[in-house]
Amino acid sequence: MRYRAVIFDLDGTLVDSLSDLAASGNELLAGYKKAPRPVEEYRYLVGNGSRKLVERLLPGAKEAEIDEALEKYKEIYARRLIRQTKPYPGIPALLEALAARHIPMAVCTNKHTSAAAEVLTHLFAPGTFAAYVGDRPGVPRKPDPANVRYLLEKLRVLPEETAYLGDTSVDMETAVNTGALPVGVLWGFREKAELVANGARVLLESRICITKTRRGCLI
Repeated sequence: MRYRAVIFDLDGTLVDSLSDLAASGNELLAGYKKAPRPVEEYRYLVGNGSRKLVERLLPGAKEAEIDEALEKYKEIYARRLIRQTKPYPGIPALLEALAARHIPMAVCTNKHTSAAAEVLTHLFAPGTFAAYVGDRPGVPRKPDPANVRYLLEKLRVLPEETAYLGDTSVDMETAVNTGALPVGVLWGFREKAELVANGARVLLESRICITKTRRGCLI
């Protein structure tokens, strides 16, 4: 079937933010006199929200200590948001192609909302996305479907009419939990095997494949 809307993950799907995420995490670690982590490790440390990242960087820390470290991390990351972060090659053209077809688009990310807003504002043209949502108080993060359902209401589409694009197991689980088409992108932070194992029904190697795949057009 053809899908009427697209919801994107942000980090590792629309934008390559690994360097800025890693630099921010390592600056936080330096403040606690801890050794930096290799950039490649951050492919697996991120994806479940900023709080979970801090918990992974500071194992054994008490809840109050995590609260304090999280605020420090947010301050650090706010200075680095778009130093090296940029859309993956081909993403702007993909978004333009979808817009030309009048396909509504939205973004669902576990990144804290203020950071997500800044990235989207600075790296994408106004009006590109009909809606976006990040980590917000009182709402469970992905893979819980709550935030995607919120976006579906905004887009006025049904889950089965929607393609959900992401690069991690969290994203594939989110799509499955929502009833949307789980589309795994292979240019992001994780590997094909992880995406397939967690429910990916379509795999994209190129940013142009969403409109032309081996199974025909998704959109």
